[in-house]
Amino acid sequence: MKTLTAALGYLLLSATVVADAQSPPTSPANSHVHRYLVERTFPASALDGLDAALKAKVNANNAKYRVHWVMSYANAAKTKTYCIYEGPSEVAIRKAATANALPVDSITEVPVTLLPK
Repeated sequence: MKTLTAALGYLLLSATVVADAQSPPTSPANSHVHRYLVERTFPASALDGLDAALKAKVNANNAKYRVHWVMSYANAAKTKTYCIYEGPSEVAIRKAATANALPVDSITEVPVTLLPK
């Protein structure tokens, strides 16, 4: 099951994700999974080496903490990222970040989904 979870996470991250506005993510209030926004600051050009192999390694480490990287947004300079994660707790998100040697500026739980329509 852990291998399947990691493989699915890898497939989601390596493909282009198109969100369906009619199908919001599972409500964290109805499960043991919580959704978080993680803000990170990177040195210039640090994200240039982000390839499929590195994403797979990040996903494998995340799986150890039952953390799932949903998607990330970056500024034009690629020095700030805003990442959506799902996991059991903020502590688990922080442990996964530490295991992946990723910086964490802030973590905010975002349990409410607001859709434009």
